[in-house]
Amino acid sequence: MGFDRHYALGLALRLLLVLACLAALAWSLLTPGLGAVRILCAAGAAVSAMALWSHVRRANHEVARFVEAIQFGDLQARFARPGSDSGFDILGDALDRGIRKLRDDRVRLQEASRFYEALADDAPTALLTVDPEGRIEPVNKAARKLFNRHVGVRPDDYACYGGHFAATLGALEPGRSQTMLIETDIGPQRVLIRCGSLTRLGGATRVIAVQVIQQALNAVEVAAQSDLIRVLTHEIMNSMTPVTSLARTASDLMEQADDGGNALIADARAAVDTLARRADGVMHFVETYRTITRPPQVDRRLFAARPFADELAKLFSADIDRSSIRLDVSVSPADHRIDADPDLLAQVVINLLRNAADAAECHRDNPEISLGITAISAGRTRIEVADNGPGVPEALRHDIFLPFFTTKKTGNGIGLSFGRQVLLAHDGSIEIDAAPSGGALFRLTL
Repeated sequence: MGFDRHYALGLALRLLLVLACLAALAWSLLTPGLGAVRILCAAGAAVSAMALWSHVRRANHEVARFVEAIQFGDLQARFARPGSDSGFDILGDALDRGIRKLRDDRVRLQEASRFYEALADDAPTALLTVDPEGRIEPVNKAARKLFNRHVGVRPDDYACYGGHFAATLGALEPGRSQTMLIETDIGPQRVLIRCGSLTRLGGATRVIAVQVIQQALNAVEVAAQSDLIRVLTHEIMNSMTPVTSLARTASDLMEQADDGGNALIADARAAVDTLARRADGVMHFVETYRTITRPPQVDRRLFAARPFADELAKLFSADIDRSSIRLDVSVSPADHRIDADPDLLAQVVINLLRNAADAAECHRDNPEISLGITAISAGRTRIEVADNGPGVPEALRHDIFLPFFTTKKTGNGIGLSFGRQVLLAHDGSIEIDAAPSGGALFRLTL
């Protein structure tokens, strides 16, 4: 409002000056003998007209500069003219405030954009975009880490993760979801795929979220197994405790009553002693299996892979009757470091080595097993234990990780189940496959 008043006043004064000069010029033209006055009036009219034009043009020029600054993104332009007359100092201040507001808004938008970019980039779920032409691009770190084996941007280029997955990328519609298995660096993983849509550059772009749920499914399965075992062992121990106590008491009473002169009492005493021993055995059995219901406590740290492998080889060779079994150990690269709990991991691997030795020794005249530790992408580690035994039938490859399941006459079905719990606690996985020598190959990824 201040600029309006000053500008209008300046405009009115200049207009009055022009009119006055024109009036004087007209008067001088009507009065004879005033040639010099005519020249002065004409010059005054011209100068005042130029001043009026400059006054109007100056306001237009400042506004045009402001519009150009916005158009070309020059938000550092300045318009203030200290000491200017006719309100142009007020106009300059107002334009500067407008520029500062636009600059502040741009900074806020840039900060918000960086925040949302970082949020998407660090999101744990892999995000892919599919443009209207069918080109697929990974959006964030999780996507680049999960899909790191292909070259290209077409759905067919993603076939290395599974043909069904590649077809789904090209056909999944917004608002739909699907679960499937895909091939990853750590083996087959079940994923949940969701599809959304957004408008970008005038076209509809599909956004596909790929969430790995295999670890969650494994954890739920193990938790369900642990809960079941916890309930069963609790009920068994409640029932067996009085049986065990009474069996011991009866055994003590029969010992006092047996003087060696009555064969029936001797037989009864033997039966009660057997009952007491079996009751103690059942209690020990149940107490042993209760240990697998307690999740392992992981103390992760970095440690060198080569000394770890050498120590496992020494522990294996220290076992009785293992001298006839050949153990090959390899570490690649030699200076690789493992991020894990060394004690828990050693417990799992040494159990796998012993299982492999038992399988190979019973099946081959020249039993051989191998231990390989390899660095894979993103700082992860793959450990493989293989043997040349009979292998594990396809139908049993999932069952062997269940608690109490064993194919060994002297096995208790705890080792592989415990190993699975340890790998899950490391956010890793344990799988079984066929070894090149025909036996079993256990693959640990962490």
